[in-house]
Amino acid sequence: MKLKNILPIFITLIMLSCNSNKITNEADYSQYLSTEIDQTKLLEDVDFWTNRIENSSSSYTYLISRANANSEVFNVTGEIDYLIKAEKDLLEANKIVKGSDAGLLKNIATNYISQHRFKEALVLLKKAEANGAKLNGTKKMLFDVHLELGNYIYAEAYLKDIKNTSSFDYLIRLSKLEDHKGNLDGAIENMEKAMAIAESSNLKGMKLWSYTNIADFYGHAGDIDKSYAYFLKALELDPNNAYAKKGIAWIVYSHEKNPTEALNILNHITSYHNTPDYDLLKAQIAEYNDDSKLKAKSLKNYQAAVKNELYGDMYNQYNVMVFSEDIVMPERALEIAKQEVENRPTPQSYNLLAWSYFRTGNIEKANDIMVEFVEGKTYEPAVIYHMAEIYKAAGKTAKVQPLKAELLASIYELGPTMVSKIKQL
Repeated sequence: MKLKNILPIFITLIMLSCNSNKITNEADYSQYLSTEIDQTKLLEDVDFWTNRIENSSSSYTYLISRANANSEVFNVTGEIDYLIKAEKDLLEANKIVKGSDAGLLKNIATNYISQHRFKEALVLLKKAEANGAKLNGTKKMLFDVHLELGNYIYAEAYLKDIKNTSSFDYLIRLSKLEDHKGNLDGAIENMEKAMAIAESSNLKGMKLWSYTNIADFYGHAGDIDKSYAYFLKALELDPNNAYAKKGIAWIVYSHEKNPTEALNILNHITSYHNTPDYDLLKAQIAEYNDDSKLKAKSLKNYQAAVKNELYGDMYNQYNVMVFSEDIVMPERALEIAKQEVENRPTPQSYNLLAWSYFRTGNIEKANDIMVEFVEGKTYEPAVIYHMAEIYKAAGKTAKVQPLKAELLASIYELGPTMVSKIKQL
C-alpha cells in the first residue's frame, strides 16, 4: 500500500487512540449548566408558613410545614443555615406534642442524619419505634442509621424484618448493604430492580434517587458509559440536580483527564449549590493540573467554610484528610479522628484514626487499628490505599502487593492524582 494511502489511516488511528477515554459530549449536558436560583422565589414557601405561624394561635402543623420548606431550601442551595432553621422548628413542634408524634420524631431524625448526628437520630427512632405508629417506615430508618453507625448486625436484623422483594424501599437498602459487604454485582442487581419499580410507578423522586445511585454503582464497576447515561437521565428529570452534575464532572476529570472542563462544571454548580466539599474537589483537580494557586485558594475557601459552627461534625472525615495531608497538622487530624470514631465507630472512621496515627509517625498503633477494626470490614479504595501504606511501613510486604493490584483497578474512583502514589507502594 502506498504511503499516501497509509497516512490517513495512521492519523485516524492516532486520533481514535487519543480519544479512547472520551465518553461525555458537552452537547449532552451544556443545557443544564445555566441554572440560576432566585432566592426570593425559593423562600416564598418559607415566608408563607412564617406568616401563618405569626397569625395563628396553633402553630404546630405550620412549624412542621416551615421546617419542610427550609429543608428544601437547604437541599437546593446547600446552605447549612436552612437545615438548622428546620431543626429548630421541628424541635419546637415536638415540644407542643411532648414527643408523642412518631412521624415528627422521624422527621427530626432525618434532619439529624443530614447533620451526621447519627446517635441522636437513633435515640429518636427508638422512641418512634416504641410509639408503634407507622412501624415499617421507622424500621427502614433504623436500618439506615444502624448501617451508618457500623451496627451491622442490627441493620441486617431490621432489613430482614421489612423484607419485601417487590418494595423499592427494601431493594435500595439491600443494595446498600451488598455494597457495604463488597458485593458490587449484588448491589447493582438490586438497584436495577429498584429502578424498574421506580420507572413503572413513574414517581419522580424514586426515579431520580435510583438514577443517581445506579450511576454511582456503574462508575465503581468501571462501566463509565452507563454511569454517564444515568447521570444524564437524572438531569432530564431535575435540571438543577447538583449531585448528577458533580458525577459528570468526575467522569470528565477522572476518566477523560479533562480538568479544565471538570472545573467549568464545578464552577457552575457552586454558583447556586455550594458546600465545602466542592472546594476540596477543586483543590484535587488543581493539583492534577499543577495549578498551585487554585489549589491554595480552594483549600483556603474550604477552611473558611467549615469554620461555621453550624456544620458541627459534618465535615470531620474531610477535615482529618485536610489536616493530615494538605495543611500537615497531624496532631489536629488525630484529635478530629478520635471524635469521629466516638460519633460513628465504623471501619471508615477507624481508618481515619489509623491514618492519623500513621501521619504522626506511630506506625505500630496505626497497624494495630487497621488489623483490628478495618481489614476485611470495608472495601472502599481510599481505605485500601491507607491500609497498603500502613502495611508497607510496618514491613508487611506480602500483604501490600494484592492491595496494590486492587488499587490500580480502582484508579477511576480514587482519581488520577493517586496513580503515582499507588505505583510507589
